[in-house]
Amino acid sequence: MMPAVTALPALPSEKRRYVRAMFSAIAARYDLLNHLLSFNIDRSWRRRTVARLGWEARPGGVFLDACAGTLDLATTLATRPGFSGRVVGADFALPMLRLGSGKPPRGLVRAAVADTLQLPFGDRTFDGAAVGFGVRNLADLDAGLAELARVLRPGARLVILDFATPPSPPLRVAFLFYFRRVLPLVGRLVSGHPSAYSYLPASVMDFPAPVALEERLRRAGFHSCGHSLLTGGVVAIHWGAR
Repeated sequence: MMPAVTALPALPSEKRRYVRAMFSAIAARYDLLNHLLSFNIDRSWRRRTVARLGWEARPGGVFLDACAGTLDLATTLATRPGFSGRVVGADFALPMLRLGSGKPPRGLVRAAVADTLQLPFGDRTFDGAAVGFGVRNLADLDAGLAELARVLRPGARLVILDFATPPSPPLRVAFLFYFRRVLPLVGRLVSGHPSAYSYLPASVMDFPAPVALEERLRRAGFHSCGHSLLTGGVVAIHWGAR
């Protein structure tokens, strides 16, 4: 049994091993806890993320859902009215992909066991890419952003959905109390995992602020970058064009 997380794994190789083992272990309860702990608002966050992707310009294109987990984001895109393309959902935790395999309509989403730091796709393969609550878990954020840039066609957009810290002081205090005290306790009781939902707030505190992440996107080769805060700044959608 893994010990509780008091600090993030120090080395990239340690973080990669920990994250893969953690998500494999909590796969069976992952969707339930996402909806429970977000009060079911996570569904609307994903719809807003897909809306930023600009898929309407190429409705028959090929899109990537990186760090795809149980394929919620991939399914949200694949089931948009008017979408006629294909989505590839890539994740390095096979149990997560297996749990999500029944969600998307048959033939619209292809699951691929792959690490976002080493995607098994050629240069300029995709017409767009999205990542939902995933880049924060990469062992090397900048390398992951560069790899996502590599597989996107010129003009294609990358959209990232992830947690942020609310800018309003009263909301930030309430959010941090919930995130640090309530969420780990509920997550541990429901998932049975001793550290996964302690890792979550620790990883969010270590994640770049939205403006800093925009700069990281630019350094990775993206332009027209921006971000939008949702639900008072609890989460943020980031975007950039290749």
